[in-house]
Amino acid sequence: MFVHSRKHSERPYRLISIALIGLVGAMPIAAQDQTQNDQTQNTQTAYTLKVDSDLVLTNIVVRDKKTGEVVRGLTANDFQVQENGKPQKIISFDFQSVDQAAPLNEATVNGKAGNTIMGNMNRTATSTQLRNHRLIVMFFDITSMQPEDLERAQDAARNYINRQMQPADLVAVVSLDQSLSLDKDFTASKQQLLDAVNAYSGSQGAGFQSGATSTTNQVEDTTAFTPDEQEYNDVNTDRELFAFADIAHSLAYINEKKSLLYFSGGIQRDGIENQASLHAAINASVRANMSIYSVDARGLEAISPLGDASTGSLRGTSGYNGAALQNNLDSNFNTQEVMATLSSDTGGKAFFDSNDFSPAFQRIQQDTSAYYVIGFRSTDTMKDGRYRRLTIKINRPNVKLEYRPGYYAPADYKHANKDERERQLQEQLASDLPATDVEVYLEAYYFRSDAGASPRFYVPVSLIVPGSQIPFVKGGDRSKATLDIIGQLKNTAGQDMAEIRQTVKLAIDDSQQVSRKNIQYTTGFTLPLGKYHLKFVVRENQTGRMGSFETDINLPDLKKFPLKLSSVVLSSQRSPSGKKEEGNPLANGGFTWVPNVAHVFRTDQHMYLLYEVYDPASGPPNGAPKVSPVAAAGKPGMKVLTSIEFLKGTTKVFETPLVEANTLNVPGRDAVAFAFDIPLDRLTAGLYICQVNVIDDTGGSFSFPRQALLIRPAVAAPPPAPQTPAPAPNP
Repeated sequence: MFVHSRKHSERPYRLISIALIGLVGAMPIAAQDQTQNDQTQNTQTAYTLKVDSDLVLTNIVVRDKKTGEVVRGLTANDFQVQENGKPQKIISFDFQSVDQAAPLNEATVNGKAGNTIMGNMNRTATSTQLRNHRLIVMFFDITSMQPEDLERAQDAARNYINRQMQPADLVAVVSLDQSLSLDKDFTASKQQLLDAVNAYSGSQGAGFQSGATSTTNQVEDTTAFTPDEQEYNDVNTDRELFAFADIAHSLAYINEKKSLLYFSGGIQRDGIENQASLHAAINASVRANMSIYSVDARGLEAISPLGDASTGSLRGTSGYNGAALQNNLDSNFNTQEVMATLSSDTGGKAFFDSNDFSPAFQRIQQDTSAYYVIGFRSTDTMKDGRYRRLTIKINRPNVKLEYRPGYYAPADYKHANKDERERQLQEQLASDLPATDVEVYLEAYYFRSDAGASPRFYVPVSLIVPGSQIPFVKGGDRSKATLDIIGQLKNTAGQDMAEIRQTVKLAIDDSQQVSRKNIQYTTGFTLPLGKYHLKFVVRENQTGRMGSFETDINLPDLKKFPLKLSSVVLSSQRSPSGKKEEGNPLANGGFTWVPNVAHVFRTDQHMYLLYEVYDPASGPPNGAPKVSPVAAAGKPGMKVLTSIEFLKGTTKVFETPLVEANTLNVPGRDAVAFAFDIPLDRLTAGLYICQVNVIDDTGGSFSFPRQALLIRPAVAAPPPAPQTPAPAPNP
């Protein structure tokens, strides 16, 4: 089954196809049949270790109601923990106090989780060394602050470092501008922290400020049309919230309490648009035992009906009837509401409408000077992503407890909403760790598409998922399933060059035995020469299992090669091509080649080969000076010879007749395209080396690329069903 569609974008050509490929025609060599594949999976299962930890940690500060002093000497028996009103069993208990902190000799704490911003330093402090220390992250959201706001935040940070920082404090500095950056890993060195804080400038976050919306005063004329830039604001807010999750994931392996001091000019949220990313940030912070202390770096503001100097003059009556003032008040409240939610739901505190930021540092030191750490495993095993409220009681009178009010339960794929599922894909795409729950195989090719001063290449990419990896659901006489596919192509500088995102719906007849076949997805990119890194993530949408594959792509400068040759595509299947395939290098002679990624064939199949030779030399037979291939198209003097041969070990067992080309058959690309159709019934089953011989006789250049392949015996036809003899007629 083939489904073809084309997507047009800035890159001129993209073909997407889904193909059902026979198992023996495209499966990797290791998976020869379904029985062997099942045995391999069973063998691998014995060596697979999966850890699912549902331990919930919460910090509790117990204070005397009269004096406010921390109550010490309590045990686990003094506490009772309830989750949504149900008692929970305490399985871990600890008390930490900075008074007992052992000095660290400039030790550095590094995050160990994959895809984190922490971990740039070499030295790592152990959990024992970190005991009884304060771990504080100063997070400067430069994208949301005006230059004067950033200066106030820097002054407050310098004041803390010089005057308030204690020996038990380990501080890290993180910033968000063009990207999330770890500017200084955890350290007790005041000078290193000052250097990191002083490095910021007010122009770093330019271009990320919130845009105008239909409910704000950020335009000159409120009586005229206001361009609604809410979608831009939603993306920017998600970007800020994802930064919290990244920091939390970086520090999740450290059991000690972490405090994140967040300097911001406000985060704007639009209803439920950013709800998934907000929940993700809170949940990641809670699970990492990190409390967020938000500081509005704008300080104490005098909100006037006419706005501040960043907005133009108002027209109409809104400045006089209270509408403009209400808009400004609502906008200011909305930007503080998200910060307050982050703080309250993680056990921290928000500091608004004050030009003195030192109380934020004092509160962090106060909350982390001495505290109890209680751990339990929830009796509610449902992974529904719902908020679970915590209630903690103590059998001591005249004390007050400070702890976070609850947490979000983990959500499995079944209970995740659309935004959460999309976020899971994006996180896996950005992760340094591969996803291995679904087997994925990929191969990329290249063909020159433009021979100008800046050559460009068309890069077909073919991706395979074994049908046995996909849980199909019975629907009538067809089996149905959906796959989410996301891909990203980056250059050597880490810049995004292309992205692919598609949901593929499959509906397969039961007679096609999809579990013994492969699902093949083909797409392509048009790129300039250079080196790239390609990663694809595939998720089946029944259970949410994912698999990934990544590879490097090198598009060479063909001008440096005497003989300019494209990739050699091997195929065991072709599909009829139409007008939409014009310009596609994989289309030739009325057919589109479906790449055989695994290079596995059967003796009852044909092997199709396709490749192109660019700029072949041409000129008079007497060896006079050569002319360009465009001028020589159709003229004598060009002579390209090619053949295909099969080697078994070092012995040549088969070779096709020599093919000679004297003209360009793809003049638009200055190319000669060669297509071969080789029946494999004359070869025995076994491993072979397929060598492509290409000789530019006029230019005196040659190339002999080789590829390994496996040929298997033909599949025996199933025996005919026994026929039931007809009953004899009655006499």
